[in-house]
Amino acid sequence: MSSDPHAYATTESSQGKRPHACVLTIFGASGDLTKRKLIPALYNLVLERRLPEHFAVIGYARSEMSHEAFREKMREAVSEFSRTGLKDQVVWDQFASTLYYVQGDYDRSDGYERLKEFITGFDHGSRVPPVRVFYLATPPNLYGMVIQNIAAVGLVSKESDEETRTRVVIEKPFGNDLQTAQELNRKIHEVLDERQVYRIDHYLGKETVQNIMVFRFANAVFEPIWNRRYVDHVQITAAETVGVENRGRYYEKSGVVRDMFQNHLLQLLCLTAMEPPVGFSADSVRDEKGKLLKSVRPIAPEEVASVAVRGQYGPGRIDGKEVVGYRQEPDVAKDSPTPTYAAIKFVIDNWRWEGVPFYLRSGKRLAKRVTEIAIQFKRPPLLLFRSCAVDELNPNVLVIKIQPDEGVSLTFEVKPPGPELCVSPLSLDFKYEQAFGNSSPEAYETLLEDCMEGDSTLFTRHDWVELAWSLVDPIIQTWQISKPRDFPNYAAGSWGPKEADDFLHRDGWRWRRP
Repeated sequence: MSSDPHAYATTESSQGKRPHACVLTIFGASGDLTKRKLIPALYNLVLERRLPEHFAVIGYARSEMSHEAFREKMREAVSEFSRTGLKDQVVWDQFASTLYYVQGDYDRSDGYERLKEFITGFDHGSRVPPVRVFYLATPPNLYGMVIQNIAAVGLVSKESDEETRTRVVIEKPFGNDLQTAQELNRKIHEVLDERQVYRIDHYLGKETVQNIMVFRFANAVFEPIWNRRYVDHVQITAAETVGVENRGRYYEKSGVVRDMFQNHLLQLLCLTAMEPPVGFSADSVRDEKGKLLKSVRPIAPEEVASVAVRGQYGPGRIDGKEVVGYRQEPDVAKDSPTPTYAAIKFVIDNWRWEGVPFYLRSGKRLAKRVTEIAIQFKRPPLLLFRSCAVDELNPNVLVIKIQPDEGVSLTFEVKPPGPELCVSPLSLDFKYEQAFGNSSPEAYETLLEDCMEGDSTLFTRHDWVELAWSLVDPIIQTWQISKPRDFPNYAAGSWGPKEADDFLHRDGWRWRRP
């Protein structure tokens, strides 16, 4: 393995926007995100020859580590976490020769100076200056510090010649509320142009999430009925069977609304309800998402009790095993009021969706791991079947399944064979794995590749972040003031608190049980 900082991995370049050369610096290189997601994703991109012709990765963290030690640690990570496994030693050796490590503190300039010297070494001898990507895989409280320090040593700049080849990737959470998000945006924009900032939400990198737009706008059969005339209501679910695991300290400060609603679920809401963009470009898509969020009716503090339900899991059974409640998890307060479940009703005040409620729910330790969007259409009148043994016609439901069984399902009514006129529901199912027969790329593979190519379509813009916080802040603040008296109020392995079922029953509907 080469330790020469001028050595690059060579991959077969393809036509398109792929840069000739790229240097990717990962801040927080000794952390979980790097070993579980980023390095395995990059290795898979190498396997599939989807990286630039000249490429290098520099890990930066506080821990003391040599290049070789970093490579060995990343080798173990790829073996354990890559979707392909470490199946090609030649490719691994090639990839490992591009991995380097720089030790440094986040609050001192000497580490950044060493990093600058190392990165500058890659620019020499290359016929085209490499694209520079700085990935912030650090705790969120370090984002502003890292960005301002790399700007202070001249690694990033707003100058026109730097703007097109410098990108800074920021992980969620982007702020803790509207005020902190605005403050972080202000610090970033002091040293970076918005076009250089890539706020990453891994949900947007999932194949099925990307396919929502194709499904909606590339099929003429759906657009005429995708509105208030035909849609009764929409349910968006992101359910997890896992608890907080080793993230108790983080989750105590976050809770389910900050962790899931402000980012993932509101992104799914936008993709489901937005208007067609004028083109599939970053600005066009993100403009429509922003317009949609501006149309969502704000929730006043006094309305929270009628449009939102919260919950916290207690002990129960998951996959036949006994599990503890949230308050018994490590680093969680014994009387914690932190919600691990929420169901929220949003209303969109625009021409397309006036009067159509959107119900969003997410929770930990639920009965099944599933993320899906269910569009329930209005029931047809029963007039035609009054003389038949039909008590009620089931509504058509279109379900976009995001994980784990990626695909699309449409339920409709049919007449079973026989002399009597009966009506029975059936479903028409499409599954990605059966249709395409290969494993989809991981979300981080798609997003890293897009970032290197300068395509920000699947990344979040600053105005969207602030709009999203403005929608959920009143709920978070109201719940912080009004402490729950009934926590825990649902057993692990169930579908959430009874209040969530009552919440939908009041409107005449019930939750889907995927």
